Amino acid sequence: MDIATVLGLVLGFGVVFIPILLGGMLMSFVDVPSMCIVIGGMLCAVMIHFSLPQFLGIFGVVKKTFLVKVLMPSEIIQKMVNFAAISRRDGALALEEQIRKVDNKFIVKGLQMLVDGQEEEAVRDMMDLEIQNVRERHNTGKKVLEFMGASAPAFGMIGTLIGLVQMLQNLSDPSQIGKGMAVALLTTFYGAVMANLVFIPIAGKLGVYSKAELLAMEMTVEGICAISRGENPTIVREKLQSFVSPTKREDVKATI
Repeated sequence: MDIATVLGLVLGFGVVFIPILLGGMLMSFVDVPSMCIVIGGMLCAVMIHFSLPQFLGIFGVVKKTFLVKVLMPSEIIQKMVNFAAISRRDGALALEEQIRKVDNKFIVKGLQMLVDGQEEEAVRDMMDLEIQNVRERHNTGKKVLEFMGASAPAFGMIGTLIGLVQMLQNLSDPSQIGKGMAVALLTTFYGAVMANLVFIPIAGKLGVYSKAELLAMEMTVEGICAISRGENPTIVREKLQSFVSPTKREDVKATI
């Protein structure tokens, strides 16, 4: 689980609502019709803008930002160096035993293609195609979240305008003007909080994890292709370490 995302959300809502609690006015900030306008309007706008599968897929996208598991570059380099050592020593067929020990589907796919005797070009084409599809899915999820972040404040403003119209129709009772204005502004409050504390930050986090996952996949492709060419573990290590900054490069050696 990504602790930073959870901690950020908890602290963020704490920063917003603790002052409200200290002021003793929590229930004054609760208005069900305002919530319906912001949340319902935003969801309807998303359904109009995107297809139904894209809309339903947003739940999996949000889940990914909390339960993400991306291999670190050092882990990938170590795995590829080990696989290269096994392949040079015992042949590509020996990698079949390693497949059972790997829980990353993308790496398993590459190793299986090596075991099946696929040519380097076919391996690269197939794995690059999967990278492209992953990039498209991530981009779509990010766009949905960004659209939600833009729609929430817009519907907050719409709710405020509705509240103001209703308030202005009852100017005959001055005692209700202050209460009506407060309720009208709540929709703007809901929209701003949801956009700037939930949707936009989660879209940004998804972008960060997407880049990390795509980098891991690109490193995997280069490692698998280098093994397919029969390159020695040292060359494989040097090639993959070019993906990371010099300060983060480790002295990786085969452990098999």
